[in-house]
Amino acid sequence: MNDFAILTNRKRALIALIHSLVFLGIALHGFAAPKNGIVRGSAPPSDFVLVMIYITVASILAWLAAISRCVSERLYFALCASSATFGLLRTAFGDAALPVAQYLRVLMLTSAVILGLWIFRRFPRLVSETAISE
Repeated sequence: MNDFAILTNRKRALIALIHSLVFLGIALHGFAAPKNGIVRGSAPPSDFVLVMIYITVASILAWLAAISRCVSERLYFALCASSATFGLLRTAFGDAALPVAQYLRVLMLTSAVILGLWIFRRFPRLVSETAISE
C-alpha cells in the first residue's frame, strides 16, 4: 500500500511542500499576533472571515486525508488538517482559552514539512533528454 492517491508525482509533492512551508511561516508569525477569539466578542471582522477560511481548509484537508491511499500521504494530510483545526480553535476561542493551540499548530506543520520533504525525495528526478545524449 505504497501507492499515492493525491501526491502522485514530484511536482505535486513539491507544491504541497511549498504550501506547508508557507503556512508554517504564517503560523510562526502568529506568535507575534495574539488572538482574543471571536467567542469573547472583541474580535475584528477579519477574524470571522478567517474562521470561514479555516473551516474550509480543514474540511478539504480532512477529505484529502480520507481519500489518501498510503500511510505517509494520509499522515501528511492529517497533520495539515489538524494544524488548520488548531488555527480555527485559536481564532474562535483565543489564546487565553487555548494557549497550547498555537504551539500544536506549529508542531503539526513542522511535522508535515518534514514528512512532505521525505515524500518529495521519494520521487525520482526527471532526467532531460539533453543530459542523456551528452
